[in-house]
Amino acid sequence: MQNYGSGAAAAAAAAAPAVKRRTDSYEAAQHHPQSPESDEEYVNTRVLRRQVQLQSTPVAPVVPMPMPMPNTSAPSSVEGHVEQPEYPGSSAASYQEERMRRKLQFFFMNPIEKWQAKRKFPYKFVVQIVKIFLVTMQLCLFAHSRYNHINYTGDNRFAFSHLFLRGWDSSREVESYPPAVGPFALYLKSEFFDTVQYAVDGYSNVNRSIGPYDYPTPNNTMPPLKLCLQNYREGTIFGFNESYIFDPHIDEVCESLPPNVTSIGVENYLRQRGVEVNFASLVSAQLTFKIKTVNFKANGGPLSAPDCFRFDIAIMFNNRDHDGQMLLSLDAEATRLKCHGATDFISEANFDSMLRSVLNIFVLLTCALSFALCTRALWRAYLLRCTTVNFFRSHFGKELSFDGRLEFVNFWYIMIIFNDVLLIIGSALKEQIEGRYMVVDQWDTCSLFLGIGNLLVWFGVLRYLGFFKTYNVVILTLKKAAPKILRFLIAALLIYAGFVFCGWLILGPYHMKFRSLATTSECLFALINGDDMFATFATLSSKATWLWWFCQIYLYSFISLYIYVVLSLFIAVIMDAYDTIKAYYKDGFPTTDLKAFVGTRTAEDISSGVFMTDLDDFDQTSFVDVMKNICCCCRSCRPEQEPVQANSGYTSLSSIMK
Repeated sequence: MQNYGSGAAAAAAAAAPAVKRRTDSYEAAQHHPQSPESDEEYVNTRVLRRQVQLQSTPVAPVVPMPMPMPNTSAPSSVEGHVEQPEYPGSSAASYQEERMRRKLQFFFMNPIEKWQAKRKFPYKFVVQIVKIFLVTMQLCLFAHSRYNHINYTGDNRFAFSHLFLRGWDSSREVESYPPAVGPFALYLKSEFFDTVQYAVDGYSNVNRSIGPYDYPTPNNTMPPLKLCLQNYREGTIFGFNESYIFDPHIDEVCESLPPNVTSIGVENYLRQRGVEVNFASLVSAQLTFKIKTVNFKANGGPLSAPDCFRFDIAIMFNNRDHDGQMLLSLDAEATRLKCHGATDFISEANFDSMLRSVLNIFVLLTCALSFALCTRALWRAYLLRCTTVNFFRSHFGKELSFDGRLEFVNFWYIMIIFNDVLLIIGSALKEQIEGRYMVVDQWDTCSLFLGIGNLLVWFGVLRYLGFFKTYNVVILTLKKAAPKILRFLIAALLIYAGFVFCGWLILGPYHMKFRSLATTSECLFALINGDDMFATFATLSSKATWLWWFCQIYLYSFISLYIYVVLSLFIAVIMDAYDTIKAYYKDGFPTTDLKAFVGTRTAEDISSGVFMTDLDDFDQTSFVDVMKNICCCCRSCRPEQEPVQANSGYTSLSSIMK
C-alpha cells in the first residue's frame, strides 16, 4: 500500500527539521482545545515557518491576510488565503493533503457522525422517516378504498351473471384448484339463441332485481342491446367427403336488438333482418348493454360519500377453436360518474375529501423534497469525485482506481430517487381518482406505482440500519454474495429451462399442470419448494406405459437435482459470503487507494471539534462560479487532460458540502 504524502513530508523534514507535518488531522484541535481560533493560529504558525524556510528563495513573503499580492507567483484564493506553489521541502503539499483528507473523511461519515462532528442536521434522514409514515398511511387508506372498489365491482359482476347468463351456478363464483366444475360453455345451436334471449329478457326486467339498477337513458327507458357477430368471410364444411370452402378474412356484423325482441324472439328477429348465424364460420359473438347504479358504501365509513357508476356489460361467446363447445363469459367494466346527491351530505363528504387531499399533498411535497435532497447529494458527490481524481493526479501522479471512484456513487440515493418518482406519479393518480377528476378506471395503475414505491421506501430503511454492525452484516453479506449468486443462477436457470420445455412438450397434453409454458414453470417451481407434490404425481396420465414411466423419471430426477443439489449449493454460496464478511470484521476490510488515503477515524476524532471550524468548509460561490466548476470538473475527469498543479484540490471543492 502506497504511503501517500510521505515524499513531501520527508523533503520538508530535510529542509527544515523544525517543521512538523500534521499527520493526524485532529492533532491541532487537541493541542489547542480551549481556543476557538486554534486552526487560524495553526495557519499563522505554518505561514511563519514557511517564511523562515523560504528566506533564500525569491518568493514574495506570505501574509496571512486577505490582501492582494503584487507578485503573481502567489495567487490569491477566494477566501483570501495565499496558495503557495510547491517547492521541494515545502509543507504546503502536506497541508493540502490533510485538508483534502479531512473533507473526504467528513463526506464518508454517516448522519450520526456528521451531527457529532459538525452539528450538521440530518435532513435526508428525517425526510425519509417522515416519508415512511406518510406513504404508509396513504397506502393503507388507498388499499382499503381499492379493496372496497374491487369487491363492489366483483359482487356486481356475479349479480349480473345470475341476471343475464342462462345456466349460471354459484359454484363457479368460488375459485378452487383443481377446478370443481368444467368450463361454462354451450353445445347446441338452440342454446345460443336461448342464452341471448335470456339476457334480453333479464335486461328488460332489470327493475325486478334487488340491486339498484337503472337504464342509462334520461327517462329510464330500456335502450336497444347490441349483438355483434364475427364470421369468417367464407366457411362451409362438407364433413362427409372431407372438403370445405374457407376464406380466413373475418367480417363483423352488428345488429341492434330493440325492446320488442322480447316478444318476437331473437332468432326470428335476426331472420327478419336477413342475418344468418353460420356456426361453422362463426368465430365469436358479443352482446353488450349498459346499466347505471349508485353505491352507498356501507363499509366506507361515515364520511365516505356515495359513488355513481355505469357498468358496460359484455356477454362473450368464444367459438375460435371450433371444437364443439362455445365458451361463455361475462365482463362488466365500471366507470365512475359524477353524482348529484343530497345536499345535506355535501359538507361531510367534502371534509373527508379534503383530509385525503391534504395527505396526498403532504406526500407529494415530501417526495419532492426527498428527490431534491438526494439529487443534490449525488451531484455533490460527483463534483467531489472529480476533485479527488484531480488531486490524485497532481499530488501522487496516478489515477484513482475504479473501486475508489465507485465509492462516491451512492446506490441508496438512486433507489430513493426512483421510489420518489413512483410515489409522485401514484399520489397524483390517487388524487385524481379520489377527487373524481378521472373517468377511466386507473385503480390498478395507481396501486402499481404506490405499491412498488412503498416497497422501495421500506427497503431504503436498510441504509440507516447498515450504520449498526449487527444489521450491516446482512447487507454486506447480500452485497458480497450478489455476483456469485448471479453466476450461479445463470447456470441453474439453464438446467431449469431444459426441464420446463421438455415437460411442456411431452406432458402438456396429458397433465393439467403442464398445459402451458407458464403453468409448467409454476409447477416445477412449486415442486422445488416442496409444494403440491402428491397432487402432481396423482394426476399423472396412464394412457400409455411409456408415458407413465417418463413422468416418474422426469419428476424424481428434477426434484432430487434441485432440492438436494442446487438449493444446497445456493445456500453454500451465501454462507461463504457470510464467512468472508465475518473474517473482514475480524481481520479488517480490504482497502482501496481512496480508503488508504482517507484513513480511519475514531469516536474521539469525530467529537474533538476539528470539523467545527470554517477551515475545511466549502466556499459559497455564485452561480457563475458553480458553472465554471462544473465545466472544469468535466474537463478534469478526462484521462487525456494534463494533470493540474499543486494548487488543485485546495479551492476546487467549493459549494459541495455546507
